[in-house]
Amino acid sequence: MKTKAISSFFVLFAIVAGIVAMAPGAYADHAEVTVIPAAGSGSPGCEETPEGCFIPMIATVDVGGKVIFSNTDSAAHTFTSGEATDSDSVGVVFDSSLVMAGNTYEWTPTEVGDQPYFCIVHPWMAGIITVQGIEEDDHGDEMMMPTGAASATGMLSDGTKVSIWTTAPTKGEMMEISVQFEGAEHVNHDMKVTQNGNTVLDDKAAHHHDGKGVHTTKALSTSDPVNVTITFQGYGVNDPKTGPIGEQVVFSNVVPEFGTIAMMILAVAIISIVAVTAKSRVVPRF
Repeated sequence: MKTKAISSFFVLFAIVAGIVAMAPGAYADHAEVTVIPAAGSGSPGCEETPEGCFIPMIATVDVGGKVIFSNTDSAAHTFTSGEATDSDSVGVVFDSSLVMAGNTYEWTPTEVGDQPYFCIVHPWMAGIITVQGIEEDDHGDEMMMPTGAASATGMLSDGTKVSIWTTAPTKGEMMEISVQFEGAEHVNHDMKVTQNGNTVLDDKAAHHHDGKGVHTTKALSTSDPVNVTITFQGYGVNDPKTGPIGEQVVFSNVVPEFGTIAMMILAVAIISIVAVTAKSRVVPRF
């Protein structure tokens, strides 16, 4: 009787989790971000604080969005791309020149990537602008799920939901695997994909500034299902990173079928395996 109750619990959990995995996600956009200097940053010391000399120290904005440097400090500053230690990079992308107290400067990014910047007058003041791209499907959601793709969801011990979408494993073709750490930024992780015991992808130290990324396997030797292991390596750009570092989420026997119901069943099956093995094998592992 007890065994039946436990089994029923996992079935119910898997069904609910599978339904959640199929629901469209909501994403916050970053069309505009404002950066301000820390109070008193005209004197050294702010670089030693957790907040840094520019607030936010790491700002995220969409391609084509707007970065506003608002000088709320009492001293004049510059908002200059590059690094103080690399003279060739200084001012190549943007340079505000001297921005007096109470004034602003705006910059619109055109390329995806991390853009360092600093103040020429006070070179200990440094920050990063993370420029992210936007992919939209017919519903306006970022990160498209391919037709006939598999989808499944797991979770880290801190509550972060980890979802994957994959194309079908096809002999002679590469397989695309999209991953999302919902609501997280500057995510670091490893991803290993195996097929019949052979490694077809082994990405180390992947970094996704908006918590979403795409990985591609090498050409597959068969059309058999694959196993996907994601090892979380922390939140952040610099060390020490935070979060449940070392935990793993494993998606087993990933092979898509066509149709929403079939995909939901697959998601349920994968999550059931993760739930049942949570205490003994893969989720979490410290």
